[in-house]
Formats: sequence, structure tokens, C-alpha cells
Amino acid sequence: MALARTPRGKWIEEGLRALSAGGPQAVRIESLAQALGVSKGGFYGYFRNRDALLTEILDTWEREVTEAVIERVESAGGDARAKLGRLFAIAGSDDGPMLGTTAELAIRDWARRDEAVAQRLQRVDNRRMEYMRSLFGPLCADEDEIEVRCMITYSLRIGNHFIAADHGARSRAEVMELITKWLLR
Repeated sequence: MALARTPRGKWIEEGLRALSAGGPQAVRIESLAQALGVSKGGFYGYFRNRDALLTEILDTWEREVTEAVIERVESAGGDARAKLGRLFAIAGSDDGPMLGTTAELAIRDWARRDEAVAQRLQRVDNRRMEYMRSLFGPLCADEDEIEVRCMITYSLRIGNHFIAADHGARSRAEVMELITKWLLR
């Protein structure tokens, strides 16, 4: 009986988990194999080496947090307000290792020390901002207001997880809902 091969995507996903937990230095073939419950030999059927895996992790992350999200938002149709609502829901969901904030922050930290990762991150940020501008555009006539709304929205996605403040009688979710309503007015 032939043994099932561990899918390529599982190596990438586990690599992203390791990256999220401990940075690029935590992405080790033996550790990933152990976490997956397989031998490390299967790794080499997909990747030349660790650097190839790191590149694939970044490629997959970039695709999932830009074009795949945009496709999800666009697929349901609707006007700009409806699309922004779906985008905010996706961005706020912390949905899995690819879209989760932990991976986002780990890659941003890595980009501080690696110019190639920094360039890729800039490409991701630019694509996300470009898409948000296309959605806020129909809601705002003023280009400055469009840019401000995009920057506030994006800053909330990244920075919300660093803020430890209480909000009086309101929960964090209630405050985020108020912000979403303000951004969509």
C-alpha cells in the first residue's frame, strides 16, 4: 500500500505558522516535518531547500492577502459600500494562518531586516491601498478624503492588535463597528 504524500500546501501552511511564531529563523525543515508528523524527505519532493520554502511562503501569503481577498470581495457583487463591508469583515476575521494578523505582523517584522521582503511587503501594501481607493472613490468626491479613509482603514488592520486600551462601557468589537460605520458614511 502506497503512503499518501504530504501536500505541498501543508508544508507552506506549517511554514507560515512557524514564521508567525518565531520569525524566519523558526522555519526549519525538521521542525516542520515533526509538526506535520512526517519525515523530512517529503519536503525535498517539493522544495530545493529552506530558502525555496520561504519564497513559496511569501508568494502564497502575497496571493492570499491581495488577489484572493479581492476576488472574494468582488465575487458577491454589489456597490462599493457592500464591497467595503465584505472587505472589512474579511480583514477583521483573522481567518486562518494566511489571513491572520499574526502572519501579517511576522512578515512586517521580517521586512525590517530583509530588503527583498520589504519590497514584497510594499507591493502588498500598495495593492491593498489601490483596491481600497477604488472602493472609497465612489463614496467620496475628495481625493484627500479617499486617501485618509484608506489610511485609517489600513492602519486599523495593522495597528488594532497593538492597542490594549479599554473603551469604557463599549467592547472593542463595538468600537470597531462604530469606526466601520463612520468609514462607510
